[in-house]
Amino acid sequence: MAVLEQLTSQQAIDLENKYGAHNYHPLPVVLSKGEGVYVWDVDGKRYYDFLSAYSAVNQGHCHPKIVNAMVQQAQTLALTSRAFYNDMLGKYEKFACEFFGFDKLLPMNTGAEAVETALKLCRKWAYEVKGIAENEAEIIVCENNFHGRTTTIISFSNDPVARKNFGPYTNGFIKIEYNNLDALESVLKNNPNISGFLVEPIQGEAGVYVPDEHYLSGAKALCEKYHVLFIADEVQTGIARTGKLLAVDHENVKPDILILGKAISGGVYPVSAVLANNSIMDVIKPGNHGSTFGGNPVAAAVATAALEVIRDEKLAERASVLGDLFRKELNKYIETSKIVNLVRGKGLLNAIVINDDEESDTAWNICLALRDNGLLAKPTHGNIIRFAPPLVMTEEQLLDCVSIITKTLSQFEE
Repeated sequence: MAVLEQLTSQQAIDLENKYGAHNYHPLPVVLSKGEGVYVWDVDGKRYYDFLSAYSAVNQGHCHPKIVNAMVQQAQTLALTSRAFYNDMLGKYEKFACEFFGFDKLLPMNTGAEAVETALKLCRKWAYEVKGIAENEAEIIVCENNFHGRTTTIISFSNDPVARKNFGPYTNGFIKIEYNNLDALESVLKNNPNISGFLVEPIQGEAGVYVPDEHYLSGAKALCEKYHVLFIADEVQTGIARTGKLLAVDHENVKPDILILGKAISGGVYPVSAVLANNSIMDVIKPGNHGSTFGGNPVAAAVATAALEVIRDEKLAERASVLGDLFRKELNKYIETSKIVNLVRGKGLLNAIVINDDEESDTAWNICLALRDNGLLAKPTHGNIIRFAPPLVMTEEQLLDCVSIITKTLSQFEE
């Protein structure tokens, strides 16, 4: 079979099932084109994308400015490794540091790599700056977190699917309840070896759980009180998704370590980054950490263009307005619904909770019906459906999507 041969949907699915590892359970739709808020399947049917590649495509599919930056740089110089300087990385690092308000950036490729980078950075700071005895540093994390699927990260996950049969696990992590400042302070005041607190400003994979107001600012204050680093994992919530540039901006919190990924590239290339000020980042010396592709010229050009799009098109502001409208319209439907309990979220990161248990297939069947009606979304944790469209969506398009969603949900009402 020629690589460029046009496949039917079933042929494409069969190929993946036969030759690919079965580490995902995709919705049965085979996409071949994307533009803005839309994607098309191999048969030419158009859909609204309401997942945005897990918030990687905030700027919309194939944004011309980002794609052009990638193509132009790829045709000029694609990769040098960090064995040599290149003429793009420093410009990108300066732009991003000024954009987010930090002294230094450590470039990586994927979100999980960036989380691992932040954990290493936090531990090294603990030993060399805070003065914790070597190998004794511990990092506080939250229950129901999702920070990736590396061996270290799943060591502090409580998702049995991600954890089971992948041990032995990495030590050095203490799990507490999310959105519970008392639990955080209880650990901090009783353990002098705590080096950091790793938290998602909104728990996306867990079902778009938005913490109480002042939780993040309260957690940051506790970290300062006990000389502990506040580490914000904004891989999914950052880059304008929640109606601010960063989700922590809703509470005016400045993380000690900021983790970014996904939409920092507009979804066209793997880019991630860890940002911190000199007092933290300067513990990293040559040979301590790195990546052959991290900071490559294409990544630098793409990320700069992607952030410029966020700024120039005011996508954070648009996400704020459209998110309020989305929840307002969904709540009108929910008032008389038996199938949906609630809608929650911030900006254009939202979820609805289906009135069924996690083991049921109702949410999955709703997503199949949404697909049939021209909108793509995916369940998380069984009975929750996440809605996260590209931020370039217009109000007219959003209201059209609300109509599709409510029409579909009405098919499942008793």
